[in-house]
Amino acid sequence: MSRPLTDLRGRVGMYCIIGAESAIFTIFVVAYLFYLGKSVSGPTPAHVLHAPIVLTICLLSSSLTVHAGVKALAKGNVAGFARWWLLTLALGAVFLAGTAVEWHRLIYVDGLTIHTNLFGTTYFSLVGLHALHVTAGLAGLALGSTLALSGYVRPIHASRGDVFSLYWHFVDVVWVVVFLVVYVAGR
Repeated sequence: MSRPLTDLRGRVGMYCIIGAESAIFTIFVVAYLFYLGKSVSGPTPAHVLHAPIVLTICLLSSSLTVHAGVKALAKGNVAGFARWWLLTLALGAVFLAGTAVEWHRLIYVDGLTIHTNLFGTTYFSLVGLHALHVTAGLAGLALGSTLALSGYVRPIHASRGDVFSLYWHFVDVVWVVVFLVVYVAGR
């Protein structure tokens, strides 16, 4: 079965966005790795970073829930779609709130800011860029959920939900890279 032209355009457009965003994240990851260990003053990653395992599980689980929502919508279950996307929204919000708590601790307890040293500059830039993308994704999930709960979403819109889910999966994949670079290799 072939996809309508509008579905193809949406998919191609999303792949273009993901490609451009991948280039930006690559630059930030390379900068983080290049400057790692070059700070002449503390704090250092080993002293202040703690791997956010629970938050990572929340975010990665949200890829399953966003996918389940699209599948529910494709089967005609609009209410199921809304529930799955609201769960995705909640999991993403927990992740973002956890990031905010981590940043609060780093800034006010550990004294690490974007101006403290090279580590602070690259850490807050990279993790902040990811948090910005999570925030954009949460806005899209909120809009989709609100439209579904308001009766504006129909099963024929499943392909649009699927296109958006590509962005959310991208955000999750980027987090895997950021997690490995910052919290595993970078410590």
